[in-house]
Amino acid sequence: MSDPAPHPLRTLHEGLSDLDRRLFDAVADSPSPLLDLTMRPLSAAADHSKLWLVIAAGLGGLGGLSSRRGAVRGIVSLAVTSLIVNQGLKRIYPRRRPVFDGVPLRRARRQPTSTSFPSGHSAAAAAFAIGVGLENRTAGYALAGLAGAVGLSRVATGAHYPGDVLAGFAVGAGVAIAGARLVPPVDDSRTMTPEPTVERVETDRDGAGLVVVLNPASGDGTGTRVAEEIRSALPRAEIVELSADSDIETVAADAAERAEFLGVAGGDGTVATLAAHAVATGKPLAVFPAGTFNHFALDIGSETVAAVVDSIRNGRVAKVDVVWLNDEKLLLNTASIGAYPDFVEARTRYQKRRIGRATATVRAMRHVLRHSSPVTVRIEGRPAAVSFFFLGNSMYGAPSFVPGRRSRLDDGVLDVRYLEDGHRYAWSRLLLSWISGRIRNSQVYRELQAPVVTIDADEPFRVAHDGEAGDLHTRATFRVAYRELRVFGTSLTR
Repeated sequence: MSDPAPHPLRTLHEGLSDLDRRLFDAVADSPSPLLDLTMRPLSAAADHSKLWLVIAAGLGGLGGLSSRRGAVRGIVSLAVTSLIVNQGLKRIYPRRRPVFDGVPLRRARRQPTSTSFPSGHSAAAAAFAIGVGLENRTAGYALAGLAGAVGLSRVATGAHYPGDVLAGFAVGAGVAIAGARLVPPVDDSRTMTPEPTVERVETDRDGAGLVVVLNPASGDGTGTRVAEEIRSALPRAEIVELSADSDIETVAADAAERAEFLGVAGGDGTVATLAAHAVATGKPLAVFPAGTFNHFALDIGSETVAAVVDSIRNGRVAKVDVVWLNDEKLLLNTASIGAYPDFVEARTRYQKRRIGRATATVRAMRHVLRHSSPVTVRIEGRPAAVSFFFLGNSMYGAPSFVPGRRSRLDDGVLDVRYLEDGHRYAWSRLLLSWISGRIRNSQVYRELQAPVVTIDADEPFRVAHDGEAGDLHTRATFRVAYRELRVFGTSLTR
């Protein structure tokens, strides 16, 4: 009686294993001076992800916003991939390392003690390269070639079979793509937005003609330090310090009338007030980071006093959008209705009790979760019960009910996102659509982009803006003023 035929899957496995060994021998035994020169140091550089950490540091320190986002996404993808490979897959399938007697001594490295499948170096390389590429396509293309070379080095030095490398690439790529589903990449939409409007103005190197309105109490005392830095770098600039009883509108109007160039150092509310007077007089505004979060300053490239001083000395001025609420109040960043205004109001109330900002924030969040309820309004005439409503000056990253960071402040649109209450299993449906990357198809999540958005209601609702609780309205019309504000900055002049 003849032996039974082997199972097809076993035959396939044996065939692939034989092919894997033959490919390994072909690469490892290859008498290539180029491989001898490059493969061993490249493989060593990728040990413990040192190569990718160095590249991430370079992208974060020297690159633009997309490069910084890519560096963060790449490192997170790499970390998750390493955990999955080393603590999971290598334990499930303990494949032996190849026998590398044929590998030239000048190329071979000490054999790792861990199992062979899949290649951790290759998985980390793919995760980092694709993670970066999701945010910055140009950098991703360059890193893809380097990741491929790292995978080749693991075969050329005798550490892995080609199948191990391919499996590692697949795992790393899968983790990076899954991460993009959970946290969508920022869509800069640069092809749809005209180039920044940039001009050069003549300025004095020591700050003559610059009047800076400064709040020394902002940022829990940061304002005082900023004032000292400005006086040191721009000795001829005039600094007007606000006091507790100052009328900021009067001070801002007087400064705008006297100044050749306006400056402001304070929280976003203070910055917005000075911005309104800068728009009215047509004078450029220098925004020094002296608040708690400095959202607007960071987004125009004014991350430090030194960066602002450099922009002033070089006369770099860009035009950015502002938003007008009912043609009366200027907004720079965001506005909200629903739970967020309640949160801001509660946080302000707790802070007046002289407790720390962090403690006030926690208490305010707890208060909102217990007592906040949806707001019934009409958004562009469409009735909606809104539990979360976000309106941003320019696009705030990719679609998501958790907005990202904007990369442009001059695209001429309002970025509106909100969650509707009243749907069955709303949070479960929202979570599933977010994970699957189909958030725009959700019946819970809504978004729109437009130059003008109107909200009205039968009952007054509060509109919070730029970190302030704001006032009550029955009708709120938000209008973009396209590139109306002139600012000294770096992000929009590259």
